[in-house]
This record gives sequence, C-alpha cells and structure tokens, in this order.
Amino acid sequence: MEASAAITGQPEKPMPLLEALRALVGASHVLSEPEQIHPYLIEERGLYTGTALAVVQPGTTREVAAIVRLCAERSLPIVPQGGNTGVVGGGVPQEAVVISTRRLNRVRQTDPLNGTITVEAGCILADIQNAAEQAGKLFPLSLGSEGSCQIGGNISTNAGGNAVLRYGNMRELVMGLEVVLPDGEILNDLYGLRKNNTGYDLRDLFIGAEGTLGIVTAAVLKLFPMPVRRATTFMACANAHKALAFFKRLREAHGEQLSTFEFMEREPLQIVLDHAPGTMDPMERPYPAYSLIELTSSDPEADLETALENILAAAFEADEILDAVIPASMGQGRALHALREHVSDAQKQAGASIKHDVSVPVSRVADFIEAAKAACHAHMKPCRVVAFGHFGDGNIHFNLAQPKGMEREAFMAHYPAINRIVHDIVHAMSGSISAEHGIGHIKRHELARYKDPVALRLMHRIKSVIDPQNIMNPGKVLLPDTTG
Repeated sequence: MEASAAITGQPEKPMPLLEALRALVGASHVLSEPEQIHPYLIEERGLYTGTALAVVQPGTTREVAAIVRLCAERSLPIVPQGGNTGVVGGGVPQEAVVISTRRLNRVRQTDPLNGTITVEAGCILADIQNAAEQAGKLFPLSLGSEGSCQIGGNISTNAGGNAVLRYGNMRELVMGLEVVLPDGEILNDLYGLRKNNTGYDLRDLFIGAEGTLGIVTAAVLKLFPMPVRRATTFMACANAHKALAFFKRLREAHGEQLSTFEFMEREPLQIVLDHAPGTMDPMERPYPAYSLIELTSSDPEADLETALENILAAAFEADEILDAVIPASMGQGRALHALREHVSDAQKQAGASIKHDVSVPVSRVADFIEAAKAACHAHMKPCRVVAFGHFGDGNIHFNLAQPKGMEREAFMAHYPAINRIVHDIVHAMSGSISAEHGIGHIKRHELARYKDPVALRLMHRIKSVIDPQNIMNPGKVLLPDTTG
C-alpha cells in the first residue's frame, strides 16, 4: 500500500504547470510550443515581444476562475488577452500564463425592450454589432479594428472610437460586468439596470483597468434605436480652427443628430491615398484639412439631407469650409468613411511612427494641434505630422511619420524628446496623455510624471487590496510603488 501524504507528513508535489492546465481545460486548449504561442507574444506594432509559460484558452467563466486559482496558488503572473490589437503593450506577457478569451464568444442574451445585450468577453466587436442589428438595435462602438478586437479588451481599455460624440465611450456603454478576481473568485454584476444605487459601483473599477485588477469574462451592454436616416459629408477647410468653428455650428443646430465629426489634416489623408488600395481623393484638389461628418436619426421622417445642405451653405458663407462632397449612394458614403478608417493601417505602410493618443478640452483641440505641430517642426527637420482624430470629444491622434529619406533608427531616436514636447503641451492644456488606448507598458513613466500624485497613491492602494500578489497583468499601467 502506498503511503499517503497525510501519513508520511510530506506535502504532495504539485502537478507540473502544463499538466495541471490541461486537466482544467483540455490538452487542445493549452498552447506551449513556440510556433503556437508566438502570435500571443507580439504587440501589434512590433515594438515589444514577450515570453509566456503557456497560453490557455478557457471556454467558460468557471474555467477562467480555475486557471486563476491555480496561478494564484503558485504565484504565477497572468496576462489576459483578447484580440491583441492594443498599441501600448498592455497585452504583452513576460514569463506569464496568457489567458486568451477567444473561446468565450457567446451572446448570452439579447433584450431589445430593455435595450441590452449580454455577451462574453471574447466576442468580436463586429459580431456584437451584427447581433444587435438582427434584434433591430444599434451597438454604437465603432473602431478600425472592429473585425478582430474583442469586447473584453474594449472594456479593459475603455475604448472610444468614432461614435463617442453621441453615444459615449465604453464606460458609458457598459451596464454590468462579470469579472474573475485575482484569487479566482467570480464577481457577478451582470445587471441590466439603469438605476441600481446599492453601494460602491465596482463595475467602474474594471473598465479601463487593462486587466490589472481582474479578468472581464462577460458584460451587459447598452443598445440604442437603429438609425434609419443618415446624411454624410466630407468637407475641406483651411485649418483646425475653421473645423472647430464648423463643429460648434453643427453641434448647436443638430447636437442630438450629430454622430460623427472626424478630423484629419492633409498628411494622413495623403498616406491613405498612397497606401490603402481602392481609395481615392473625393476632392478635385488638395486642401490643408478635412472633416468626415455624419448626422443620423431613428425618425424615418427626418430630412437630414436638407439639414446638412443648409448648414454647409451657411458655413460656406461664414468662410468656415472651402469645399464639401455629399455621397449620392451608400457605397460612396462607405468610401468616405474608409478614408478615415484606413489611417492607422496605412500609416504602418508609410514607415515607423511616433504615436500619441491624447485628449484636451474640445475648446482647445485646434490650439493643441497648432502648438504641437509648431513645437515638433522646431525640434526635428524634416517632420511629417499626422494629426487626426475624434474632434468632437477632444481626442486627437497626434502622430509623426518617418520622414522620407530618414533612417528608421534616426527617426525613432527622437521618440523621448517628441513625447516630452507633446505631452507637456497636453498637460499645460489640462489634457490627458491617454484618451482611449490606455497606459499599458509604454506609458507607465508618463503616467507617473503627469498623473495627480494623490490619484496615483489611490490606484496603488486599490491594486494592492484587490491583487496583493501582483499577479494580474503585472508591469502594466503602474510603475512599482516605491512609497512604502
């Protein structure tokens, strides 16, 4: 008879990690070979490559909880990962167990009367949009990566996108969450309630936390009436100040119908025309700046086309715009939207990038673009500024593209100095160094530099209480706490 651990007094030797993980989710859902795990280790822009002990693909929330408990017992770091479309290194592991949510992809419930849809974290954003449309509703979050990003990642980074102006960012679209905590407990807050005043709103702790406090496994999301009328224009103007004046005019006249106001200068449009197949300039000649604008309504009687034509005419008279095109068909409308949607992908083809995802008060967006451009041109010659973004909510993607004729290494050597220039201007305008992309790994030092110190101390305290072992996505968002 074999002696048991209880009889011998010797602790049982823990099962090897891979074997234990396979016992929890099945061997086919535990990846450990280099060629299997490689796609989970690379940040989208290729700036970081990590290492992983294993990649696990649980199929249920209970399996996620079991994996987390196993890792907590062994003090192993965990990195939750969705579509891996982030651009700040937030999903890159370092000697960690990667928990991929791609098998958590069910739509659990659609409630059109309540205006909610309950989905698992691994659902692709575009699939949620389609599920909402099948129920006669709209889920308004719209991103360039919507065909591959997952809703859990959108929640964990508090994603924004092109419709924030009317519908709000991810925080405004989430009504409830299911979260696996760092000790393996499951927080069930999946209530589709618009009024629920029962103590602290724990949900908001996990939205935008980038997986550092727990793993979002499911969410209740808001749905809206499906727009049945739509009017779109692509307009040209002299500069960001003129675009801001037109935005003010539009918002005052059609605030409830204004869904999109996207701004870009000529440089990002030219990059799209040069590198995105099938795109074409909608104007007969180039202009310094442009805006993509859309009015929508769920009222079938709303005459948005006439409203848009009238306000364009008034803007021409006021010298706010120089030219405008109105699509004659849905296909032409989609082509105009593509000019904005392709900017990020096209910029990858144009060489290296120094990127900034910043926000300032809407009243200061034109001032910011003007000041940041001047400062960057003064610092580096030649300089290609790629300024575009969500004008109506103050979020500007202020990027620099590798100048033609300059080597990549020489260009990227300017990264620290350009960061300081841009972020100092943002901070002076009471803005934020991260509007929708998050902090991840790449902006931790910037957060420590610009964030209110009291807020930083509170963030460290929250992290230490919820995740005392610091196993949940360690090394992201916060630098190590040196205050004691």
